[in-house]
Amino acid sequence: MAKFDLCPNLIIRLPNHEYPVIIGHNALADEDTLRRYLFAKQVLIVTNDTIAPIYLNYLQSAFADRQCDVVILKDGEIFKNQESLFTIYDTLIAKKHHRDTTLIALGGGVIGDLTGFAAATYQRGVHFIQIPTTLLAQVDAAIGGKTAINHAQAKNMIGSFYQPDAVIMDLNTLKTLPLREFRAGLAEIIKYALLVGGDFLELVDEALQEGLSVNHSKKLPAIIGECCRIKAQFVQEDEREIGRRALLNLGHTFAHALETYTHYTRWLHGEAVAIGLYCAALLSNQQAQLDEKALHLIDKMLIMAKLPRRIPRDINLDTLRACMSQDKKIKNNNLRFVLMKAIGNCYIDNNVSENSLRSVLQSAIEGD
Repeated sequence: MAKFDLCPNLIIRLPNHEYPVIIGHNALADEDTLRRYLFAKQVLIVTNDTIAPIYLNYLQSAFADRQCDVVILKDGEIFKNQESLFTIYDTLIAKKHHRDTTLIALGGGVIGDLTGFAAATYQRGVHFIQIPTTLLAQVDAAIGGKTAINHAQAKNMIGSFYQPDAVIMDLNTLKTLPLREFRAGLAEIIKYALLVGGDFLELVDEALQEGLSVNHSKKLPAIIGECCRIKAQFVQEDEREIGRRALLNLGHTFAHALETYTHYTRWLHGEAVAIGLYCAALLSNQQAQLDEKALHLIDKMLIMAKLPRRIPRDINLDTLRACMSQDKKIKNNNLRFVLMKAIGNCYIDNNVSENSLRSVLQSAIEGD
């Protein structure tokens, strides 16, 4: 059995709960690590048909001494819906899982969101553990307790805040991640670099220049760890996104509208976020005087990450704008955008005019 190569632990401390974020290599082959945070006699593993053939057997072996049931869902954002959620409920009820059961999310952000929401609502709340297997989930989605399913008319509209008992990351899972999925995770890394700027921005920029877009960078473990640390700070300060945590939505108002418009089938979440980051940079240039040098740097980083950056010409801007009106971050009937006065200096703007928004959407169309 391979030895678990552990990175420094991170503890997320909240007023009524704390949990570890464990990052390292070979975690899935280390039964002691997998069992450390699971005390129940019942466990339900939720995964998808891409991940199950590769990693499910590790968990089944680790939990062979207890009732261990499995739900294997179809892979993709389009399946983050009520039907998948009720598949989890149906199994929990059919297999007679009690309130002391534990749900384990083995997969990317979709599996984590679905499993977390099922855990939050089954018998009014049961334990769950996150084992994220995608870069996007490891740097962002698995941490912080946001759980949700999508509605046909709006992304993540139905959900709750519900924290896991532990987040266990095996960095070896990134070796089997398709390149497109890996690059989608880079969008969230770039988002964090834009939020904090400074040394982390330089680290990410250097890693992209060294080939991070093809998963060739020795800096990746440090980058993942720093993204987790940054997100932990936001979550600890503002667990339920009443204030500062909303800054983590940089680029997401545009991204969620693009995903909803295309019924969650055209882009991976991170790809939509990449387009959203460019749109947010354009709007920041217009509204907050983000300088041209910073705008160019953001565009360059997205290019190096080999991510989409522009709104395709076949997207109807009126329909896209209508999708934005279903955004869950709206307050007092005002869209709220996270903008940048400078890289590392972000704020929430509630007063973007309709003309300004339309102008930015038009400027972000590919080829213009």
